[in-house]
Amino acid sequence: MIAGMYEQDFLAYVIFGLILNFVFSIMFGVYLTKNIGMQEMITSKGDKQQSFLVSISLLIPFAKMLITLYRVAILQIYFLNKGYSHKEFWIYMTHNRD
Repeated sequence: MIAGMYEQDFLAYVIFGLILNFVFSIMFGVYLTKNIGMQEMITSKGDKQQSFLVSISLLIPFAKMLITLYRVAILQIYFLNKGYSHKEFWIYMTHNRD
């Protein structure tokens, strides 16, 4: 048993969480592309690497999906509600803070 579930149930939760993550990530990517523009995103992308915890979160059911929803919330609450643009959010997400 893993986390109080049988292995098959746990694996089903992991797979369902990954599918939801891909759906939310694709929808978020399309939303940003629509508001920023593909060419502008390519030219303004930084070289920031994802942290190790974000990479390993694929193993925890629904964790990656929650990280994507957290990024959507940051976009809405911090950036858009304070008058910043989608492009400023993109730069914040892809550049190292030095």
